[in-house]
Amino acid sequence: MFRNSKAFFSFSVNDIKKAKEFYGQTLELEVSEDKEMGILDVKVAGGGRAIIYPKSNHSAASFTVLNFPVSDLETTMDELKKRGIRFEQYDLPDIKTDEKGIASGGGGPRIAWFKDPFGNILSVLEERK
Repeated sequence: MFRNSKAFFSFSVNDIKKAKEFYGQTLELEVSEDKEMGILDVKVAGGGRAIIYPKSNHSAASFTVLNFPVSDLETTMDELKKRGIRFEQYDLPDIKTDEKGIASGGGGPRIAWFKDPFGNILSVLEERK
């Protein structure tokens, strides 16, 4: 039914201008603004896209809204830290991060989480070779 549909994902923020700066400049994604609709269209590699829309009563997602696979997790994290990104620390029964903020084990990839300026959770994860 939706096999050929060009699906996209979306999430909210409470400041489109600040979101455009963060996603466009800090994360260096291709961002275009539809001023008529008041939304951002964010292009991600592989033809995917995210729609970021304003919501005055925005509440941050409690789950990861966007994942970035990378070939070298620690180098990417170092670069993001230089850009002001702070990585989350988790000590939960099913998720534990080390002092750098990296979770590994459990059969999944090495992964680290951070938040956008609006509290939405994003991740970088190491691609398997």
